[in-house]
Amino acid sequence: MDAIDRKILSLLQEDGRLSMTDLAARIGVSLSTCHRRVRELETSGAIEKYRAVVSPAALGLTFEAIVFITLARTDTETVTAFETAAISIPNVVEAERLFGEPDFVLRVLAHDLESYQELYDGTLGSLPGVQRMVSTLVMKRLHDDRVIPI
Repeated sequence: MDAIDRKILSLLQEDGRLSMTDLAARIGVSLSTCHRRVRELETSGAIEKYRAVVSPAALGLTFEAIVFITLARTDTETVTAFETAAISIPNVVEAERLFGEPDFVLRVLAHDLESYQELYDGTLGSLPGVQRMVSTLVMKRLHDDRVIPI
């Protein structure tokens, strides 16, 4: 990966809707060179996907919680069952497996406290292998949609 590839990644990360013409002009390469390089970055996996970033508030999802989960057992079967179930929940918008305790951290969006409580008591509480759940409410998001330093 050279400086041109890094510039392509940087610009597309800031605005994934840039046309190939605009991208080529900003980088200072021909349209065909730009198109070929973008395809190579996509094929190599450097560009994973393109998407729109949707405002949770626009959908009424103004309640956000971080949930720390400790499993009773961390054998492969339990962990796999938990991971599969957790990522199938639409309100779980981020999920990370951690070293040490807790075993997982989930970012959960809900409409309000009542809907979060139902999700917490029902869906999250019944995930495979859950021993303990601790949640904290997000007061304020300081930095959202962080770009990868290139």
